[in-house]
Order: sequence, then C-alpha cells, then structure tokens
Amino acid sequence: MASTDGVACRRAELRCCRIGHSGRDVALSKLAEALYDRFQKERKTDDLNEAIASHRAALELRPPGNKKRSSSLSKLAICQSDRYGRQGAVDDLEEAVTLGRAALDLRPPGHPNRYVSLYNLACDLRTRFGKQADMHDLEEAIELHRTALGLHLSGHPDRSSSFLELALCLSTRYHNQGVVADLEEAVTLGHAALDLRPPGHPDRGISLNSLACDLRRKFEKQADMRDLEEAIELHRATLALLPTGHRLRLSSLQDLALCLSIRYDSQGVVADLEEAVTLGRAALELHPLGHPDRSISLTNLACDLRRRFEKQADIPDLVEAIQLHHVALELRPSGHPLRLSSLQYLVLCLRDRYINLGVAADLEEAITLGRAALGLHSSGHPDRGTSLNSLACDLRRRFQQQADMRDLEEAIELQRAALALHPPGHPLRLPSLQNLARSLSDRYTNQRVVANFCGTALPGRAARAVRSTGQLDRYTADLDEAIALERDALRLLTPGDRSYDRSRRRLTARLQVKMRSQVVTPPSNASPSTNSDIKRVIRNVAFETLQTMPTRLLHTQTGILCNRDAQLSQFMNSEHYDQLVSSCATCDPSQQMRLDHPYWCLDILSVRHAFSPLG
Repeated sequence: MASTDGVACRRAELRCCRIGHSGRDVALSKLAEALYDRFQKERKTDDLNEAIASHRAALELRPPGNKKRSSSLSKLAICQSDRYGRQGAVDDLEEAVTLGRAALDLRPPGHPNRYVSLYNLACDLRTRFGKQADMHDLEEAIELHRTALGLHLSGHPDRSSSFLELALCLSTRYHNQGVVADLEEAVTLGHAALDLRPPGHPDRGISLNSLACDLRRKFEKQADMRDLEEAIELHRATLALLPTGHRLRLSSLQDLALCLSIRYDSQGVVADLEEAVTLGRAALELHPLGHPDRSISLTNLACDLRRRFEKQADIPDLVEAIQLHHVALELRPSGHPLRLSSLQYLVLCLRDRYINLGVAADLEEAITLGRAALGLHSSGHPDRGTSLNSLACDLRRRFQQQADMRDLEEAIELQRAALALHPPGHPLRLPSLQNLARSLSDRYTNQRVVANFCGTALPGRAARAVRSTGQLDRYTADLDEAIALERDALRLLTPGDRSYDRSRRRLTARLQVKMRSQVVTPPSNASPSTNSDIKRVIRNVAFETLQTMPTRLLHTQTGILCNRDAQLSQFMNSEHYDQLVSSCATCDPSQQMRLDHPYWCLDILSVRHAFSPLG
C-alpha cells in the first residue's frame, strides 16, 4: 500500500510540473524511482517499463553538463539490466552496458558515487559474458570489481557485495580457463563475504550457497575432503534459510544433492546416495512441465538412480533412470548445449539393462544413440576418444551376440582412433589399450574358427590349402598386436592389484594361444623329435611366459636379482628344465610338441614359481 501511495504522490507532483517546467526532470526521476521500488516489491513488469520510460524522459531533460545526468544514466542502466534479467532481451543488456560506461565517465576518481558505477557496470559485463562468452567482458568485470573493492573500505555497507561479485567473476574465469589461483581467491573472497553477513543478514543465504559451490569445485580439483564436507554443511545451512516457496530453494536442493552424490562416489556411504535421491525428487517437483530447467532435475535424479542401481542391483531404479533420461533428451533437441550429455547418460543406462536383462533392443538403441553422441564430438573435442571407445564396446557386444564381422571391424577401427587420441600419459590410455586388444583377439579367434571349419568341410587338397601354416599366418598379426597391447597395458598397472593380475592372465592366455598355433601336432606315426627341437620349444615357452612378469625378479632358490636374460638362464640351468626335457624326450611322439600336454603346464608353472617380485 505504501509503495502504491508513493507512486500516486509522485504522479501528482509530475502533473504539477508541466512540459517546460524547470523541475520536471526531478519529478520524472522521482516517479521512476517510486515505480522501480514498487516493481521490486510486487514484480510487475508494467511498473518496470514505466520506470524506464520516466528515466528516459528525465535523461532527455539532463543534457551533457547537467550535474544530475550521471544519476539518470546510472538508474536507467539498472532498470534496463533488471528488464534483461526478467525478459532476456539482449538489447536491454547492451543498453545497460552503454549507459553504465557513460555514467562511469561522469564519475571520475574522487566522485562519491564512483564505486556504484564501477560495481554496476562490472555486474552487467559479467552478465553479458554469460550470454556471449567474450573473455574481454569478464576480464574487464574483474578489473572493475577490484577497483570498486578498493573504494569499499572496511565497514562499508556494500563491501560484502563487492567480495561476492568478484568471487563470482573469478569462479567463472576458473571454469573457463582452469587457473587454480582464481578458484583459491574466489574461496577466500567468499569466506570474507560470509563473515560480513552474519546470521540474520538478508543476503546470508546467497553467500552460503556461492561459497559452497566454489568449495565443491575446489574439491573436484584437489580432492580435499574437508572442502566437500564444508560445502555440504554450507548447503544445508542455505536450505534451512529457504522455506518452501522460496525462489532459490530449487537450486539449493540441486546443489546439496550434487555434493552428497559426489561424497557417495568418494566414500561409498549409501545414506548420502539415498538423501541425494530424495532431494532430487523434491527438486523435480519444483520443476513442473514447461519449466526451462526441468531437464536438469530429470538428468540429475536419473544419474543418482543409476548409481543406486549399481550399488543395490534393483532393476526398477534402472528402469526409472532410463525413463527420466528419455524425457530429458526430448527436452534437449538438436542444437541444445546439453543434448550430448543426455545421449551419453542414456547410452550407459541402456547398456546396463542389456547386460543385466539381455534385451537386444536396448543394445540397438545404445548403438544408435552412441553414433549420435559421436557425431556431436567433432574432431578435436577433448571427449571424442571416450565416445569412440563407448560406441566400439557396444559394437563388440553386438558382434558377440550376432557374429556380424562388420560390427567387429568397425569396433577395431574406432578403438584405433581412440587409442591415437590417448597417447602415453593420458589417463584413458589403459582402457584404450585393453579394449583394442580384446577386439583384435576376438577377430583372431573368429578367423581361426572360420579357417578350421573350412578346412574340415573341404575335401582333400583344398582342406590342406586352407589349413596350411602359410595360409593361417596372416591371422596371427591380430594376435601379435593384441599381445603387444596387453603388455603395454600391463606396464601401466601395479603388481599385486587385481587389475594387474587380470591383465597378466589375459596376456598369458593369448601367449598360450600363440604358442599352440606355432607348434604343429605331428602324426601318430611320426619319428621322435630330437633333443634340440624339444629344447628350442621349451626355451620359447619359457621366454614367452617370463614376458608376462616384471623385468627384474628375485630367483627364489639363490636370492639373486635377475633381469630377463638372467631369468631365462636360471631356468634353463634348473632341475625343472632337465626334468621337462627328459619327460618330453621319452613320451609318445604324438604328445611331444602338444602345448596342451600336462608337461607344458608344468613348464609354465615352474617358470613362474622359480621367481618372485621384489617385496
């Protein structure tokens, strides 16, 4: 009522100052201020529009040189900026920046309101950066905020706002350029702003939320759990200040859920995940149909449901996650900046359901969506390798299901491209090596099976031609490359880890396959192999077996530290070796060169047991 009375009073004053009256500019300005005050309380756009019109009229009556011109420029800029925030018309933002610069020019160093113009122009430049991503705007905003902060001495009522706005700009620059010093300063400024907004301060919730978000970013960079714990504590305090119906409650629910989800990923406490799901459902309820940010709540909740499925294996969680991701994807059409992430998340969920339920339609959709995601990961995109590997793995799964060699060939092509994008030192090089090794091993196995089938199905000379060693040699290139890739992967793992042991078992299995393919089983009437033949094969088997072990090992009987050559020499001079040569020389000739014979198993075990890695 008071604001309405104020507007009515100012209208009456304006009616008394007709066109040409010396005080008309003042009356127009006061009416504009009263309308803006009412807009801030009642949020009626008509009041804001009229305030802008009144400020324009006042500005026209205050030409260059008028002492009150800077005030009109500044207040009109504020109104234009508010209308941009409400309606999103870029022209309003551009005019706010232009007016802000003009006001600042009229308030040189020493002017009592210079800090106001510095602060407001900086805020508008940061807003424009958010729209146009021009780093010049952000850099200028930071410079202006630093200058304004220098004018806001200790005790100044606007000092906390300068701390907060500068922190927001630095946090934004960190997000774009990754300079940790910006993030560190943002956290420091955030703490300073919060100290100036004690319990009961009307803007304390804003400072709590801003600082909490920067602490979460700092945790994601430095993995200091204290930062994440403080972020969660601050988000809880923020949420307590935002009752049901508050316009900022939605973002607070989302931010707290995100922090709890991250803590679950780090510590595995199921209670954190359960609370994240509950908060995510509450946030989704505040994002009704038609809300521009509904897809964000849909995606966040879906991701937490998938996490819970991975922990508890409850299929309804996975089914709901897929449904939510489908809805989110529909809200992110072609060209939407978040469409790529929706495609990737949905692929993961469909793949999980295929693996658990075996529904072929899920795998087909995962491949279709994976191709779409790869299409959005253009050449040079930092995550293109991830999309290449993801699609390749699903194509390999379909090959295993349908035995269509075209899928496996494409998978290998994609995995080679992914490996090229993950050079030595890249965090994703290890899975790229292993994925390509698996696919090459699959192709080798498939080609051998086909060759053997053709060899047995064809008569006489044709069968011998297909099964000849020379004809099959061309298939071994895949196996050799798979072995080389697995060896490279093994070097990136730590002995003793489960992943190291699994990799070594895969390498051993492929080496055994290779050795079996190189030894031809003699006919039953063949003459016995010579000792030199037997020793040569034993040496080759021992050497390939040692290739799966560290290059420097301790000989268990002598305590001598051995390199690869010394390891082989120690074995060739061991009692195990003599026993193996003797056993092979006296066994049935048809068994002497067969690698599935028990004696060969003894050889592989004896090589391993003769050495142990350094403790």
